[in-house]
Amino acid sequence: MTNEVPDEAVLRQQVDRRQLQEIIAGLGEGVILIDPIEGIVWANERALVQHDVAELADLGASAQDYRERFVLKYRNNHALSDAQYPIDRLLAGETFQDVVVEVRKAGGAPEDSWHCMHQLRGLALTDSKEKPESFVLVITDVTERFTAEERFERTFNANPAPAIICRLSDLRYVKVNQGFLEMTGYSRDDVIAHTTYEVDVLENAATRETAIVALREGRTIPQTEATLRLPGGGSKFVVVAGQPIEMGEEACMLFTFMDMEPRKKAEDALRQSEERFARSFRLTPVPTFLSTRDSMRLLDVNEAFMAVLGYTEEETVGHLGSELAIWINPATRRQFEQQIEQRGSLRNFELQLRTKREEVLDCLLSAETVTIQGQECVLTVIQDITDRKRSEGELITAIEAVMQDTSWFSRTVIEKLAIMRHPERPKTATAGLSDLTDREIDVLGLMCQGLGDAEIVKKLGLTRNTVRNHVARIYNKIQVHSRAAAIVWARERGFTGGPAKKGAPPRRPTR
Repeated sequence: MTNEVPDEAVLRQQVDRRQLQEIIAGLGEGVILIDPIEGIVWANERALVQHDVAELADLGASAQDYRERFVLKYRNNHALSDAQYPIDRLLAGETFQDVVVEVRKAGGAPEDSWHCMHQLRGLALTDSKEKPESFVLVITDVTERFTAEERFERTFNANPAPAIICRLSDLRYVKVNQGFLEMTGYSRDDVIAHTTYEVDVLENAATRETAIVALREGRTIPQTEATLRLPGGGSKFVVVAGQPIEMGEEACMLFTFMDMEPRKKAEDALRQSEERFARSFRLTPVPTFLSTRDSMRLLDVNEAFMAVLGYTEEETVGHLGSELAIWINPATRRQFEQQIEQRGSLRNFELQLRTKREEVLDCLLSAETVTIQGQECVLTVIQDITDRKRSEGELITAIEAVMQDTSWFSRTVIEKLAIMRHPERPKTATAGLSDLTDREIDVLGLMCQGLGDAEIVKKLGLTRNTVRNHVARIYNKIQVHSRAAAIVWARERGFTGGPAKKGAPPRRPTR
């Protein structure tokens, strides 16, 4: 039996193939060699990893074996026919480049099985006569890139913020999301494949010329106000910004929008409201001033304020409350400001104010916190009660002039007179004369005459401890803490104890 000597051409081809294998073994791309007769004869390590297999045999020996092991689909999810498989196209003498397919292992649920995105190039290795000797399938793993694009696509479409993307090479729109369509009323066909001249998102932009230059140069377009023309013939006020991005290795511009119509309407309504407030503030006949809440710095005063107090805008507006000469008592002013700071509002705070003419006015101040142009302010209204207080004082003086002896006044009249003298005191702040016992009335009457405890003991024939107990109960009932306060309390109610007769207690007031 003799050994057959290999054909020289076959040996030469094997040598050339080994050299080729050594060259491409370390490449970052996957490479598969296909022989027209022998089928798949070699693959580098990268190609095996790209198919999630460990050995060359796992790829299959022939084109048919490969089709049985792997399912290929285009990006539109259409499966490749047998003749469209890259290996079959090479064996048919066709070369190609940049074919993108999804590769999955055959069998199992699509969502559970391994898959990968391949970008393929098919090359033919020819002999000296340009006849194909073998074929090369070059594979680039683009899974990560397409996964990122899919994530961007999902995010872009789901984002409620209006957005649109144009291709910089021809300034045609390639993507638009639902937010933009809902904001403008355009349909997808009204936008996609149309140019930025047809759907001008920079129309009437505040910085239109600068923005157009940045768009042509592929640079960031800062936020700028613009007006979008709507398909129905109207327009929409927006803020637009542009960000350069790459999509499918193409330079693009991502436009994002902020719909300013709700804000514009709110600003118009606020401006109208503030205009109405300003007119009411100016025309109200009651002295009124507006100040900041944090420092009580005056922001405005109305005509009535200037007429009553005599100060001009130049003398008041811009000054702190503590700098104004209208306050007579700084402690009262601080109390007024503290209550505003703590509660935000105040009603009928009584105090005296000084006019520029050095007149003293009795006033009631009411204040309320308001928000103007985002700033917390205090609106304060001044009620001049000088005439009313004067009338009340004159009435009380007249009554006191004729009531030298108050014993004939009823308790109700006496207490109403006391309330008129001090209207700020609550009616239930203390007890009335009727709440005191006869003996307590006797002791209080002698106290009003200026007698001390020792003298009251002699007058009433009581022990010192008994007199002290009566005094303590009087203090407790009328809620005072000193003899002087008790005497003031009694006199406010028209009770002075009356002229004491020798050896007799003072007369008790009529109830």
